[in-house]
Amino acid sequence: MKKNKIMSGILDLIQSDLGKQMIGGISSQTGTSRDKTADVLSMALPLLTGALQKNANSPQGAASLLGALGKHDGSLLDNLGGLFQGGVDDEVVKDGAGILGHLLGGKQAPVENALSQKTGVSAGQISQILKIAAPLVMAYLGKQSRQNNVSTPDALGGLLGSLSGGSQSNSNQSVITSLLDADGDGSVIDDIAGMAMGKKKGGLGGMLGGLFGK
Repeated sequence: MKKNKIMSGILDLIQSDLGKQMIGGISSQTGTSRDKTADVLSMALPLLTGALQKNANSPQGAASLLGALGKHDGSLLDNLGGLFQGGVDDEVVKDGAGILGHLLGGKQAPVENALSQKTGVSAGQISQILKIAAPLVMAYLGKQSRQNNVSTPDALGGLLGSLSGGSQSNSNQSVITSLLDADGDGSVIDDIAGMAMGKKKGGLGGMLGGLFGK
Protein backbone atom coordinates (compact mmCIF):
# COMPACT_ATOMS: atom_id res chain seq x y z
CA MET A 1 0.00 0.00 0.00
CA LYS A 2 1.35 3.38 -1.00
CA LYS A 3 2.10 5.75 1.84
CA ASN A 4 2.48 9.49 1.76
CA LYS A 5 5.96 10.73 2.45
CA ILE A 6 6.59 11.82 6.02
CA MET A 7 8.96 14.72 6.52
CA SER A 8 12.19 13.35 7.92
CA GLY A 9 12.47 15.90 10.70
CA ILE A 10 10.46 18.62 12.41
CA LEU A 11 13.07 21.22 11.42
CA ASP A 12 12.23 20.50 7.78
CA LEU A 13 8.85 22.08 8.56
CA ILE A 14 10.52 25.37 9.51
CA GLN A 15 12.44 25.41 6.24
CA SER A 16 9.32 24.76 4.14
CA ASP A 17 6.99 27.38 2.66
CA LEU A 18 4.47 26.51 5.37
CA GLY A 19 7.14 27.03 8.00
CA LYS A 20 8.07 30.42 6.60
CA GLN A 21 4.42 31.43 6.77
CA MET A 22 4.31 30.24 10.39
CA ILE A 23 7.43 32.22 11.25
CA GLY A 24 6.05 35.38 9.65
CA GLY A 25 2.70 35.05 11.40
CA ILE A 26 4.16 34.30 14.83
CA SER A 27 6.67 37.13 14.39
CA SER A 28 3.88 39.63 13.68
CA GLN A 29 1.78 38.30 16.55
CA THR A 30 4.53 38.44 19.19
CA GLY A 31 6.52 41.47 18.00
CA THR A 32 9.65 39.34 17.62
CA SER A 33 11.81 39.62 14.52
CA ARG A 34 11.52 36.88 11.92
CA ASP A 35 15.12 35.78 12.53
CA LYS A 36 14.63 35.58 16.30
CA THR A 37 11.32 33.76 15.87
CA ALA A 38 13.02 31.23 13.59
CA ASP A 39 15.80 30.80 16.18
CA VAL A 40 13.29 30.09 18.95
CA LEU A 41 11.29 27.64 16.85
CA SER A 42 14.40 25.79 15.65
CA MET A 43 15.22 25.05 19.28
CA ALA A 44 11.72 24.61 20.68
CA LEU A 45 10.08 22.38 18.04
CA PRO A 46 12.53 19.46 18.43
CA LEU A 47 12.09 19.67 22.21
CA LEU A 48 8.29 19.63 21.92
CA THR A 49 8.35 16.79 19.41
CA GLY A 50 10.77 14.83 21.57
CA ALA A 51 8.53 15.34 24.61
CA LEU A 52 5.54 14.10 22.61
CA GLN A 53 7.52 11.05 21.53
CA LYS A 54 8.55 10.31 25.09
CA ASN A 55 4.95 10.57 26.30
CA ALA A 56 3.80 8.23 23.53
CA ASN A 57 6.23 5.54 24.71
CA SER A 58 3.71 4.48 27.37
CA PRO A 59 0.39 2.84 26.36
CA GLN A 60 -1.57 5.43 28.32
CA GLY A 61 0.39 8.31 26.83
CA ALA A 62 -0.01 6.96 23.29
CA ALA A 63 -3.76 6.50 23.76
CA SER A 64 -4.09 10.03 25.12
CA LEU A 65 -2.15 11.50 22.20
CA LEU A 66 -4.12 9.52 19.63
CA GLY A 67 -7.29 10.90 21.22
CA ALA A 68 -5.93 14.45 21.12
CA LEU A 69 -5.18 14.09 17.42
CA GLY A 70 -8.90 13.66 16.86
CA LYS A 71 -9.22 17.35 17.75
CA HIS A 72 -5.99 18.48 16.11
CA ASP A 73 -6.81 17.24 12.62
CA GLY A 74 -4.47 19.55 10.73
CA SER A 75 -7.15 21.99 9.57
CA LEU A 76 -5.44 24.78 11.51
CA LEU A 77 -2.66 24.69 8.92
CA ASP A 78 -5.02 25.05 5.98
CA ASN A 79 -5.66 28.74 6.55
CA LEU A 80 -2.65 30.25 8.30
CA GLY A 81 -3.38 33.59 6.69
CA GLY A 82 -6.76 33.64 8.40
CA LEU A 83 -5.25 32.44 11.67
CA PHE A 84 -2.83 35.35 11.90
CA GLN A 85 -4.99 38.04 10.30
CA GLY A 86 -6.19 40.35 13.03
CA GLY A 87 -4.42 38.37 15.74
CA VAL A 88 -4.48 34.72 16.79
CA ASP A 89 -7.78 33.61 18.28
CA ASP A 90 -7.79 33.35 22.08
CA GLU A 91 -8.99 29.75 21.84
CA VAL A 92 -5.87 28.78 19.89
CA VAL A 93 -3.63 30.41 22.49
CA LYS A 94 -5.60 28.73 25.29
CA ASP A 95 -5.19 25.39 23.52
CA GLY A 96 -1.45 26.03 23.24
CA ALA A 97 -1.21 26.80 26.95
CA GLY A 98 -2.96 23.52 27.71
CA ILE A 99 -0.62 21.54 25.46
CA LEU A 100 2.45 23.12 27.05
CA GLY A 101 1.06 22.53 30.52
CA HIS A 102 0.60 18.85 29.70
CA LEU A 103 4.07 18.46 28.20
CA LEU A 104 6.12 20.72 30.48
CA GLY A 105 4.08 21.01 33.66
CA GLY A 106 5.77 23.06 36.35
CA LYS A 107 9.03 23.02 34.40
CA GLN A 108 7.71 25.33 31.67
CA ALA A 109 9.24 28.51 33.12
CA PRO A 110 12.82 27.13 33.37
CA VAL A 111 12.63 25.92 29.78
CA GLU A 112 11.34 29.29 28.59
CA ASN A 113 14.05 31.09 30.57
CA ALA A 114 16.76 28.90 29.04
CA LEU A 115 15.48 29.60 25.53
CA SER A 116 15.33 33.29 26.41
CA GLN A 117 18.93 33.32 27.57
CA LYS A 118 20.06 31.54 24.43
CA THR A 119 18.17 33.63 21.90
CA GLY A 120 17.98 37.04 23.54
CA VAL A 121 14.18 36.96 23.21
CA SER A 122 12.33 37.84 26.41
CA ALA A 123 10.80 34.99 28.39
CA GLY A 124 7.39 36.59 27.93
CA GLN A 125 7.78 36.54 24.16
CA ILE A 126 9.10 32.97 24.31
CA SER A 127 5.95 31.99 26.17
CA GLN A 128 3.79 33.66 23.51
CA ILE A 129 5.67 31.96 20.69
CA LEU A 130 5.34 28.53 22.32
CA LYS A 131 1.62 28.96 23.00
CA ILE A 132 1.03 29.61 19.29
CA ALA A 133 3.54 27.03 18.07
CA ALA A 134 2.23 24.13 20.19
CA PRO A 135 -1.19 23.89 18.45
CA LEU A 136 0.55 24.20 15.07
CA VAL A 137 2.85 21.28 15.96
CA MET A 138 -0.17 19.23 17.00
CA ALA A 139 -1.98 20.20 13.79
CA TYR A 140 1.05 19.14 11.76
CA LEU A 141 1.22 15.85 13.63
CA GLY A 142 -2.51 15.36 13.12
CA LYS A 143 -2.24 16.02 9.39
CA GLN A 144 0.69 13.63 9.05
CA SER A 145 -1.14 10.94 11.02
CA ARG A 146 -4.16 11.15 8.74
CA GLN A 147 -2.12 11.13 5.55
CA ASN A 148 -0.35 7.99 6.74
CA ASN A 149 -3.36 6.26 8.35
CA VAL A 150 -1.82 6.29 11.83
CA SER A 151 -4.27 4.71 14.28
CA THR A 152 -2.18 2.51 16.61
CA PRO A 153 0.44 3.29 19.26
CA ASP A 154 3.15 1.58 17.21
CA ALA A 155 2.33 3.60 14.11
CA LEU A 156 2.21 6.79 16.19
CA GLY A 157 5.61 5.98 17.67
CA GLY A 158 6.99 5.48 14.19
CA LEU A 159 5.64 8.83 13.01
CA LEU A 160 7.01 10.70 16.01
CA GLY A 161 10.32 8.90 15.66
CA SER A 162 10.54 10.05 12.06
CA LEU A 163 9.78 13.65 13.01
CA SER A 164 12.14 13.64 16.00
CA GLY A 165 14.88 11.58 14.46
CA GLY A 166 16.08 14.17 12.00
CA SER A 167 17.41 13.98 8.49
CA GLN A 168 20.84 13.80 6.97
CA SER A 169 20.92 17.58 6.76
CA ASN A 170 19.50 18.08 10.26
CA SER A 171 21.20 15.39 12.29
CA ASN A 172 21.06 17.61 15.37
CA GLN A 173 17.46 16.48 15.91
CA SER A 174 18.53 12.92 16.67
CA VAL A 175 21.14 14.25 19.09
CA ILE A 176 18.50 16.31 20.87
CA THR A 177 16.22 13.30 21.10
CA SER A 178 18.97 11.14 22.58
CA LEU A 179 19.66 13.78 25.24
CA LEU A 180 16.05 14.43 26.25
CA ASP A 181 16.00 11.58 28.77
CA ALA A 182 19.68 11.73 29.63
CA ASP A 183 19.35 9.98 32.99
CA GLY A 184 17.15 7.18 31.65
CA ASP A 185 14.38 7.65 34.18
CA GLY A 186 11.68 8.00 31.56
CA SER A 187 10.96 11.62 32.46
CA VAL A 188 11.89 13.79 29.53
CA ILE A 189 10.73 16.98 31.17
CA ASP A 190 12.89 16.56 34.27
CA ASP A 191 15.89 16.27 31.99
CA ILE A 192 14.96 19.35 29.96
CA ALA A 193 14.39 21.33 33.13
CA GLY A 194 17.59 20.02 34.68
CA MET A 195 19.58 21.13 31.66
CA ALA A 196 17.74 24.45 31.62
CA MET A 197 18.78 25.13 35.20
CA GLY A 198 22.34 24.05 34.51
CA LYS A 199 22.16 20.91 36.60
CA LYS A 200 23.38 18.72 33.78
CA LYS A 201 26.74 19.06 32.17
CA GLY A 202 26.82 21.99 29.79
CA GLY A 203 23.28 23.13 30.50
CA LEU A 204 20.53 23.44 27.92
CA GLY A 205 22.10 26.59 26.52
CA GLY A 206 25.40 24.84 25.95
CA MET A 207 23.70 21.83 24.37
CA LEU A 208 21.61 23.94 22.03
CA GLY A 209 24.53 26.22 21.27
CA GLY A 210 26.64 23.27 20.16
CA LEU A 211 23.85 21.71 18.14
CA PHE A 212 22.64 24.82 16.37
CA GLY A 213 25.96 26.62 16.07
CA LYS A 214 24.79 29.57 18.14
